[in-house]
Amino acid sequence: MTTYTTLIQVSELQSLIDSGAPFMVFDCSFDLANPAQGDSQYLESHIPGAVRADLDRNLSAKHGSPGADGKIIVADDADKPASGGRHPLPNRERFAMWLCEIGFTNDMQAVVYDRNNANYCGRLWWMLKWAGHDAVAVLDGGLPAWQTEGKPVESGEAIAHFQSNFELKPALARLVNADDVFANIDNPDQTVIDARAPARFRGEVEPLDPVAGHIPGALNRPFTTNIGTDGKFKPAAQLRQEFDALLLGHDTAGVVHQCGSGVSALPNLIAMEIAGLGRTALYAGSWSDWCSNPNRPVEKN
Repeated sequence: MTTYTTLIQVSELQSLIDSGAPFMVFDCSFDLANPAQGDSQYLESHIPGAVRADLDRNLSAKHGSPGADGKIIVADDADKPASGGRHPLPNRERFAMWLCEIGFTNDMQAVVYDRNNANYCGRLWWMLKWAGHDAVAVLDGGLPAWQTEGKPVESGEAIAHFQSNFELKPALARLVNADDVFANIDNPDQTVIDARAPARFRGEVEPLDPVAGHIPGALNRPFTTNIGTDGKFKPAAQLRQEFDALLLGHDTAGVVHQCGSGVSALPNLIAMEIAGLGRTALYAGSWSDWCSNPNRPVEKN
């Protein structure tokens, strides 16, 4: 069976479905301004058999639970997040429990998609790598590409799955925290790439977090830059050229991706992998975590 680890095309997903191989498709659609919209969209139409993966419920720790600098209101260590920020990562054990609840197993190919230029499904792609599961791919173009090619959709609630026994493996993705980034703030081997919109990066506006600006020395590449006019990731050669121009010779091994809360940073990370630049690090707490500590430096320009 072919294993897909970065992108999967509509035709390849159809072949996977037809093959009878073990797989699971996840609908990760979401809207930060209207968190209920992802559920509504799923109920209206989704790829047949797709499992709903909600950013708030399934892909983030409980809001208000203890992050790197957050107020501790959850005493149970089992719920302690793996990062700070507005969308703190659940710890690996809690994430594995959810995978078991929905029936996901270690021998399955995972396919993730959304309706949002891979903004939200990239989170699940990364989390599965972090859990040690390499067989996960983003459906290039998401649900719009699936429908454009005339593939079927269904509506209504998800089908029930028997509980499984998903086993965590050594992490295949690198997570860093604010202390890691701060410790290397003057290290030329570290290059922070910020995926937020330019006006937020420059500190001209800040609609979500208490402080405007960016991590000193960070480079700006809005996550939408990776997507072509067809709604799919740009070709690998084009992405390579764009990242080479951004990095100007900086070692890709020292790249750390961030955004506002560790979600929209992932299309940049995935794009670098598509471009053949390797799997780089994620600062999941991102700006919402960084600016929560007044002792951390902030830059505006």
